[in-house]
Amino acid sequence: MKKKAKVIIKSEQLDRLIERLCYQIIEHHDQFQNSCIIGIQQKGVVLAEKIIKKLNSLNPNLNIEFGKLDITFYRDDFRSGNKIPSAHEMDMEFLIEGKKVILVDDVLYTGRTIIAALQALSNFGRPLKVELLVLIDRRFNRHLPVQADYFGMRVDALDEAYVKVEWAEDSGENRVLFYDSERIKK
Repeated sequence: MKKKAKVIIKSEQLDRLIERLCYQIIEHHDQFQNSCIIGIQQKGVVLAEKIIKKLNSLNPNLNIEFGKLDITFYRDDFRSGNKIPSAHEMDMEFLIEGKKVILVDDVLYTGRTIIAALQALSNFGRPLKVELLVLIDRRFNRHLPVQADYFGMRVDALDEAYVKVEWAEDSGENRVLFYDSERIKK
């Protein structure tokens, strides 16, 4: 059995969503004097890098602190199953004490990833404020009371439906796929 995949956001649309998110961030963080952007490994980091690149093209004078956060060992499910978890690069060369943090991930679904990220962030100080930026906000099936401050698109996906962000760096194309919960026979 395979699930059908439908492209819900193409590359050009994705570029526009990222640009719109950048303008929203600029409205709230101006010159980034006391703000930083932290991407959650792995796809949140890719999105954060694209956002920083766009922000710098909009205002070359910005000096944005950027970190890569690995949450592997903070997840509530990391010990489940028979697989040994594989950690990703943690690159945080600054403290977040007293700063406004923009936490970035590709898809907000149950909220568990964000809770793990908040726990991991606590190792780097106590931020003044944490805001969440996601490309896709899945409105249903949230397990925890987490909501995005900035989102590119809201998608109504129930039960077994799945939303996947693909980046050109990995798949050759920037796009967002929606896998319907309806199953197809081979």
